[in-house]
Amino acid sequence: MGFIKANLLKAIEWTDSSKDVILYKYPMDGRHIQFGSKLTVRESQVAIFMNKGQIADIFTPGMYTLKASNIPILTQLLSLPFGFKSPFYADVFFINTKQFTNQKWGTTSPITMRDKDFGTIRLRGYGSYAFKVSNPESFLKELSGTNSTYTTEDISSLLRSHLVSCISDTIAESKISALDLSANLNEFSNVALNVAKKDFENLGLDLTKLIIENISFPEAVEKAIDTRSSMGLMGNVMDDFVKYQSAQAIRDAAQNKGGASVGVELGTGMAIGEMMRETLKADKPEKKRPTAFCPECGAENRKTAKFCSECGKKMTIQKGICPACKASLPSKAKFCPECGQKI
Repeated sequence: MGFIKANLLKAIEWTDSSKDVILYKYPMDGRHIQFGSKLTVRESQVAIFMNKGQIADIFTPGMYTLKASNIPILTQLLSLPFGFKSPFYADVFFINTKQFTNQKWGTTSPITMRDKDFGTIRLRGYGSYAFKVSNPESFLKELSGTNSTYTTEDISSLLRSHLVSCISDTIAESKISALDLSANLNEFSNVALNVAKKDFENLGLDLTKLIIENISFPEAVEKAIDTRSSMGLMGNVMDDFVKYQSAQAIRDAAQNKGGASVGVELGTGMAIGEMMRETLKADKPEKKRPTAFCPECGAENRKTAKFCSECGKKMTIQKGICPACKASLPSKAKFCPECGQKI
């Protein structure tokens, strides 16, 4: 009797002192569970009773006194008669349902994408994510099985593969450019999170957070981006700077007549002339084309227009006046003597 009593479990509980254990199998060591034993399930825990590889009863947080009424599935599997009080054997698994945060992910190989600006390029990225067990029964069936312990390290490589695959598919389907992608990492992380959630649900998990911390480009693409940014920042400033430097060089050459050769002076004169020509060209106002106004709607038209471009009405021509240059016309003139316009 002393041996039997020593091998009976009267209290079952798991005090989790770790940060990365998802599943813990209670050490039975050949012992049996006595009816009336106390089962304690703490917050963020779920207890699962299993018999011969079959999942039986599941217990959420709380304290339970084990009896036939609260382990009905296990009682049925063991074929126990009504009012049975003898000890029984079962495997007990505790599953941690808290969030496992700050899990790292990264691309082991580059992600190939087609970009409208740079063509086909390869990206690398890294970040973090968080998950928790949302369906303990599915998690036990799909992943942990009958392992005595199951940690985040055991599942990290699988989850990273799922994340990278989902992120690659999201990039391909969105057709977003590389520049827009790197500038909107937060928005893209939310889109990828919703896509990856479906894969996690099939494993009994809930992906609660996905952060894309960085997307890196090949060195050649990064140099091209830097060059394009520099050109955009400089804009007309660079053109003005070149003109200023040219003017300074011309002035210095003109002041140094003693040492300047004929070729230098000739080049200086040509440069001054070119700069003056460009300046005058820029300051010269654009010649305005002669216009005429429609007598019907008042819209502005070409002087030679026969019909209004807005309302389609025929442009009225005053008798004895050229419609093109407004010069006076001789009677029965077929062409304007000033501009040659056909009347």
